[in-house]
Amino acid sequence: MQQSKKIIYFFALVKCLIPFLLIYPAFEFHRDEYLYLADAAHLSWGYIEMPPLLALMGAISKWMGHGFYPVYFWDGLLGGLTVIVVGNIVLQFKGSITAVYIACISFLFSVFLRMHILFQPNILDVFFWTLSAYIIILWIDTNHKKYLYFLGISFGLGILSKYTIAFFIAAFLIGVLLTVKRKWLLNIHFYMAMLLALVIASPNLYWQYSHHLPVLHHMQLLKDRQLQYLSRVQFMKDQLTITLPCFFIWILGVLFLFFSKEGRKHILIGWIYVFVILLLLWQHGKNYYAASIYPVLMAVGAVYFERLLQQIKSAGVKRTLQLGVTLIIIGLGSFFLPLMIPFKSAPDMAKLFIGMHLGNSAILTWEDGKVHPLPQDYADMQGWREMTEKTAKAYHSLPDSIRKDLVIFGNNYGEAGALNFFGKQYQLPEVIGDDASFAFWIPDSLSKKHLLLVDFKPRKKNDFVFSHFHSLEILDSVTNPYARENGVKIMLYGKGDDSLTIASKIAIKELKQQYNLH
Repeated sequence: MQQSKKIIYFFALVKCLIPFLLIYPAFEFHRDEYLYLADAAHLSWGYIEMPPLLALMGAISKWMGHGFYPVYFWDGLLGGLTVIVVGNIVLQFKGSITAVYIACISFLFSVFLRMHILFQPNILDVFFWTLSAYIIILWIDTNHKKYLYFLGISFGLGILSKYTIAFFIAAFLIGVLLTVKRKWLLNIHFYMAMLLALVIASPNLYWQYSHHLPVLHHMQLLKDRQLQYLSRVQFMKDQLTITLPCFFIWILGVLFLFFSKEGRKHILIGWIYVFVILLLLWQHGKNYYAASIYPVLMAVGAVYFERLLQQIKSAGVKRTLQLGVTLIIIGLGSFFLPLMIPFKSAPDMAKLFIGMHLGNSAILTWEDGKVHPLPQDYADMQGWREMTEKTAKAYHSLPDSIRKDLVIFGNNYGEAGALNFFGKQYQLPEVIGDDASFAFWIPDSLSKKHLLLVDFKPRKKNDFVFSHFHSLEILDSVTNPYARENGVKIMLYGKGDDSLTIASKIAIKELKQQYNLH
């Protein structure tokens, strides 16, 4: 047992260090991270794009210091804690050293290698799904009501982290009906525990209610623009590819839960997996929405693999199978490492993808349908500081009379977020925008006569608001060929007329009504 725990903590430490040791320094934060860090500057019980817990963590990071390490501290911490939970699931199933290290390397070399280098709600989602599964296993093994209350706490914090835990909770409730645990539906403690989850999540739920449920509008926009076009067949294929180095381990876990006499005691975990997948198929969920269910299956599958090894009498065959599985997981994981972590400079990563014969693959195809040198996610980690430096240079080159009567506008949340993140270093005023939660913070009208727009191209001449500016000058642009923002321009709109305030007030009111913020 002590040796197994040492292995767990060793892999947890490795997981903690990965963001700090492997990401090439020239890569910056991802565009989504700038949005979440902007949320951190406006602490609230909710946001259009997410619940509040990640923003609180971002605020703590800003208090710890302004930069890479305080932010990615959370990626390392949550990744390491999840490894510890995975390892303890193995121990709860009476798995020994072999099962522990198979489970840990499976977790380390799958999609979570990518997830835990990004400051996004997914890191919390993975942790609370895995923790909830562990608590359910303890509840099954002990039949003690205290674990129901622990589960309620995990569910409540999970809701404050990412709303996709609703799929896990729904699958859990359905699974309870299908197992012997349904007798707990007659126990008051079951309902008190679920009520505890609602109490913990209630500040965010009230925030949603008081703001006319902007999450529903956000989800509808997501469904209309993205989810309805997702293929259910591709979703199922992706469940294998996102866990490719170790997919056979979690499949063993599913088989163990449904078809092994020992595993059927915990069949509730199997039903949770089945109904999570069915619910996501029904809702056209993105492939990674289901990723958080796999750590527990990896742990269970590693235990089953160990059980199968124990049935083999030949010590040589056992060692061969252990080594073979280890090499497959680590080998495939290492091969796909360039797709998970940008560990070289952008030009060197581009050369590496060419060497891997990925030049025309879907991996390098962006949302625009074109093939680019880097994956879109990596391109989203380039060019932001250059954009801010050039915006600051343009801003400070203007006469004082113009700067005093000027607002800076970032077209999308990445641009507005990055400009605000780096802005203080360059003495920039607060940048506004109208994308995502920036719609909350935009003033009710534009009372300035000049506007510095950061966008790919000028607005159309008949634009309802921008037509009230009577001069336009392009001052600079982003020139990083590996950045998704390559070509973004810094444009000075000037000589706003007397109708600008009224027109902007009407447009901003319509924007806030769109997000139910009126």
